[in-house]
Amino acid sequence: MNVQIDWIAFVQVFAAALAGSLLVVGFYAIGLRLLVRAGRAPVVAPAEFTDAITVVTEKETQKAMKAAVKAARKSPLTDGQKNLALVLAYGSFGLSGLAVLGGLALIVIK
Repeated sequence: MNVQIDWIAFVQVFAAALAGSLLVVGFYAIGLRLLVRAGRAPVVAPAEFTDAITVVTEKETQKAMKAAVKAARKSPLTDGQKNLALVLAYGSFGLSGLAVLGGLALIVIK
């Protein structure tokens, strides 16, 4: 039995996967950075699991929220710049989502 590997197709799939992952992660990271610059740092209350190694207390959550509010007040940006950063952040999240949908379209079409 002779197994033939199409190396060109392998390289194409590898390049598409690498480019797709870089686009998704890159746009998402830029979106988060712009969201923080806009003064809207995402503070998520931790989920409590019964088998969790570390559990974040309510006091630690309040401290993180207080730090986020304080950082938002200290922002050197004007209100217009904050609004622009917020719009760009949402646009970056949208591009990240489009990259995911583009990858799914490649899978479905091929």
